[in-house]
Amino acid sequence: MSTDDEQAPAENPRFRRLDASALKALAHPLRMQIFEELVQFGPLTATGLGERLGESSGSMSYHLRELAKHGFVREVEGKGTARERWWERTPGAVSLRSSDDQSESENAAADLIAKTWHHRWFEQTMQFIDQADNTIPRRWVEASTISHTSLPLTIEQLEELKTELDALFLRLGDRYRGQEADGTRRVQIQFNIYPLTDPKGTSS
Repeated sequence: MSTDDEQAPAENPRFRRLDASALKALAHPLRMQIFEELVQFGPLTATGLGERLGESSGSMSYHLRELAKHGFVREVEGKGTARERWWERTPGAVSLRSSDDQSESENAAADLIAKTWHHRWFEQTMQFIDQADNTIPRRWVEASTISHTSLPLTIEQLEELKTELDALFLRLGDRYRGQEADGTRRVQIQFNIYPLTDPKGTSS
């Protein structure tokens, strides 16, 4: 699993591998939601997050501080006041797998986070399919795509493709993150790549 928020090559210094403490801190239902809200919609206040998630601003402030302790979020410099802080996701990719000998509890936390995020992304994809024609301008719909293909690859080719895609996502983040020009909309970018589960296929 590799996205801007998940697993990544160990040799890439721009990917942060989460230790047990960070995984435990993130594997909380509200914190996972808060992190994804900031990833997908940009900086928000505790009040704004509370309105979006149906929680009190006090609860949001507590969980934001906990996320900040582990480097997941940070205050936006030069924005807000002492009473109304703005928070953003800390730049950089996050890996849910810290090592090959990750403990059972760490694996469980990583799996919970991954499943929660992927479920959210699936629901958003279905929402786009169901509602795009009635809620999004036609030009934006026509510029969007949901793509799929299946290729016969060796493990070396899969590893090479993954590395290329990781690099592409990082370049896109560098180019567009923080952009606030007129005419922008939040755009979700997803790309799934994994071997198919097929009892007739190869396993090595």
